[in-house]
Amino acid sequence: MSAHLFVASLYDALMVPADKLGFEQVRRMVTRNAKGKVLEIGAGTGLNFKHFDGADCVFATEPDPYMLSHAASRLRDCSALTRAIAEELPFPDESFDTVVSTLTFCTIGDPLKAAEEVKRVLKPDGCFYFAEHPIAEKRILAKAEKIATPVWKILAGGCHLDRDILSYFKSAGLIISEIIRLDSFFVAGKAAKSQAYAKPGLAA
Repeated sequence: MSAHLFVASLYDALMVPADKLGFEQVRRMVTRNAKGKVLEIGAGTGLNFKHFDGADCVFATEPDPYMLSHAASRLRDCSALTRAIAEELPFPDESFDTVVSTLTFCTIGDPLKAAEEVKRVLKPDGCFYFAEHPIAEKRILAKAEKIATPVWKILAGGCHLDRDILSYFKSAGLIISEIIRLDSFFVAGKAAKSQAYAKPGLAA
């Protein structure tokens, strides 16, 4: 069994304890403000689909065929699922009012390119909501994550524990207007492609 098939098979079960400890609330936090035409990148098994109540329609991408098969069973009305990598989103410029990612940028092959794609497909007044696990701020935890990453990414379908994910967003030109640190590992945040629309509101 490949690592990706293994992760896809167990992903929902592995997320149950995480959701009970608060990650389900995080999902709601980053999806409840998703409005209009929404894109979710790296949809995984589709666990977020049920939370997009404020969206007019949801488009989702996922590169892993094993994850994709699970996500397809969770599609709702006015939603579409496409196999695609985040570095090459198959959508025109300025297509979406909202882009969402949860636990996605840890596995992307070229996270900076993916962040640039997020900016490209966002409308000028669009918002990017995310929940990710960037490298820890505490030096001792960051060192442990760097040591563990070579083995962890093999076991966890390519997940990197030691990425400075927020720096990719900033380097792509996305303007982060709000960050909520959830614990030592996870952050939720909101970003825009224009300073004029970079306003807090994630926790509203």
